[in-house]
Amino acid sequence: MCAVDAAAVTSTVNQTWQDDILPSLSGLIEIPALSPGFDPDWERTGALARAIEHVKAWLAARDIPGAEIEVVQLPGRSPVLLLDVPSTPGGVDNGTVLLYGHLDKQPPLGGWSDGLGPWQPVLRDDRLYGRGSADDGYSGYAATAALEAVREHGGEHARAIVLLETGEESGSPDLPAYLDHLERRLGDVTFVVCLDSGGNDYDRLWLTTSLRGLAQVCVKVTVLETAQHSGMASGAVPSSFRVLRALLNRIEDAETGEILLPELSVSIPENRRREAEQTVASAPGSVLRGFPLAPGVQPMSDDEVELLLNTSWRPTLSVIGADGFPTPDNAGNVLRTSSTLALSFRLPPTADAGQAVAAIERALTTDVPYNATVELTDMEHANGWNTPDLAPWLERGLNAVSRDIFDAPWRGAGLGGSIPFMGLLGEKYPDAQFLVTGALGPDSNAHVPDEWLHLPHAKRVTAAVAHLLDAHARA
Repeated sequence: MCAVDAAAVTSTVNQTWQDDILPSLSGLIEIPALSPGFDPDWERTGALARAIEHVKAWLAARDIPGAEIEVVQLPGRSPVLLLDVPSTPGGVDNGTVLLYGHLDKQPPLGGWSDGLGPWQPVLRDDRLYGRGSADDGYSGYAATAALEAVREHGGEHARAIVLLETGEESGSPDLPAYLDHLERRLGDVTFVVCLDSGGNDYDRLWLTTSLRGLAQVCVKVTVLETAQHSGMASGAVPSSFRVLRALLNRIEDAETGEILLPELSVSIPENRRREAEQTVASAPGSVLRGFPLAPGVQPMSDDEVELLLNTSWRPTLSVIGADGFPTPDNAGNVLRTSSTLALSFRLPPTADAGQAVAAIERALTTDVPYNATVELTDMEHANGWNTPDLAPWLERGLNAVSRDIFDAPWRGAGLGGSIPFMGLLGEKYPDAQFLVTGALGPDSNAHVPDEWLHLPHAKRVTAAVAHLLDAHARA
């Protein structure tokens, strides 16, 4: 059994969600707190500040003994909200638990279903619809409710800090500065809980065990000073797009999608291969169900294990934007001066992103066909993250909550996207244990229309965090 009575914790968590979290979370959905990357005037707009104050007021009403609530804002940076909770009576000294979430949101987008909208909280059956419900406005509420449940039922927890930032959807550009600014206050972080993730179904606790890194670059190939009639120039002047194709062929096999630069690949750890196999065995079909393929389109493999490894441990290239191309209805018979593509690379969790972007740059600028002019702009990169091996106390705790709360074994899986916070914390606290989980599922619609939070699963995740806080304190 869990060290704290599972039924009692679950009952308290469910009541807190019903009576206290749902009303406040619904109010948070109504605030259009766009991430700074999507709202350059965020300070004047004030939506991020309203989101901070909304959650701050809820936290203040909780009246956790000894807790301190503070809004921290460095000049020119989006604010963070801190809830600093002392350890339970008895003075458990096992370092600091850092519970992370964010309050900023993706853009609303159009195309929401009838009766739904991004800033309109709608409760239908066990689903709470609205932008920021699942990604991940619920996280601060869940973390706080977990701390309260531990305390109410005689459990223990180390000193805990709930940190809610407001720039995650923009890549967390301000977070390094805050981690430096708060380093002394955070102290020795030994357990990190991140609720900004999820898994392949709502039947079990899913751990995100790795995150891919990234590299991005805009590449522009120029062949003419002024555009020319294609009937006159084609065959004499090389096409800028053909030059781009040739450069991309150095990087990616166009037939298979395999990335050809060795600096972008790593050997996949055996434990991650086993995880992929266990995930497919536990939730068969869930990998493909997460993608709305157009009629008749085939996935890159019929083997779901290989698809999981493709999306978590193998590098990929996506062309995410283009410039210099007129729309088809405005296209004349013209040989254009230049072509520009925005390239997005996903890198294996343990690849060196700096070396990867250097290799990409060499491939795009060395021995360019026809000596065409190549210009690279907007280059950026970030390393991925691979969770350390589970400490015995965490593995025992995960097994206990899987049995007593979910009645299904927990599973680990790599995530194809990135959570910049995890890489930052992984570097700063290399000896900490990490619990990266959450209530997102394959159809939660994060970032797109009809985003929704699976309430029963969010409650179970909250209860699981409560027990794992207690397990950490007793380690």
